[in-house]
Amino acid sequence: MKSKSEFDYRQLLEGIYYDILPYSGDGEQADYIPALARVNPDQFGMCLKLVDGREFSVRQADTPFSIQSISKVFALAMAMSLKGESIWKRVGKEPSGTAFNSLVQLESERGFPRNPFINAGAIVIADVLLSSLPDADSSFLSFVRSICGNTSVSYDFEVAQSERASGFLNAAIANLLKHHGRISNDIEEVLGFYFRICSVNMSCRDLARAFLAFTNVKPFEYGGFSLTSSQIKRLNAVMQTCGFYDEAGEFSYLVGLPGKSGVGGGIVADCPGRYSVAVWSPRLNGKGNSVLGMKALELLTTRTEESIF
Repeated sequence: MKSKSEFDYRQLLEGIYYDILPYSGDGEQADYIPALARVNPDQFGMCLKLVDGREFSVRQADTPFSIQSISKVFALAMAMSLKGESIWKRVGKEPSGTAFNSLVQLESERGFPRNPFINAGAIVIADVLLSSLPDADSSFLSFVRSICGNTSVSYDFEVAQSERASGFLNAAIANLLKHHGRISNDIEEVLGFYFRICSVNMSCRDLARAFLAFTNVKPFEYGGFSLTSSQIKRLNAVMQTCGFYDEAGEFSYLVGLPGKSGVGGGIVADCPGRYSVAVWSPRLNGKGNSVLGMKALELLTTRTEESIF
């Protein structure tokens, strides 16, 4: 077998793309968000970035898309930088086992979100950032632009407004959080910031470059925010157990990497010490994760024999 340094990753990614084509019609895009419903669902991009600096991509790897819940990793990193371990007094770090927008679980647990990647937890993190930063909107963008090296990354206000116009369940979640004293800022202010965070547009190449910071497991500082090696390790642990909602176990079983998905069709993951990888295809399975993205990453770790297990 070839050594990892001799691996032809470009050929590998091309092969993966052709092998997953039979599934290209499976799933549906997130049509409950009107702006996402208008996206051409028959697109696919993938980019892999090695820690040695080499980068490989296929198809629409440079097409920006709405990263949605992937942005929650960036928000959590900022909150961990600002608050350290005390952030876990505001939000848990256990797998949810339920849908990412479950009201039932939140109500039964008295408004304490199970983890920072379900919607309730991410809304609390948005509240933390609003309370801690003089201009949370610009600070968030500055951090994301810095970590991916692309100053053109921005919010998609059409998507954010579309989400707010149809975001009745998220509004209910925010009101329940407020009822239990879990958020301190005005509900509309928190929701507006939360929807803008989720609306950020990035490409697979942007995401692969950004997540390389979490792959190296070394202290870093971007956009005025810094994480220690221990914090990066813990962030990866939360991604591993909670990054795919009630399909986190399946992703660990099939792929074996810490990562995060978004209902825009993106998935990003990292193999500590080796590479970061991002894949995008808008058609989702019943759990809200990209059909082709899941299959592509399963083939990647199987054929490279590289995962955390």
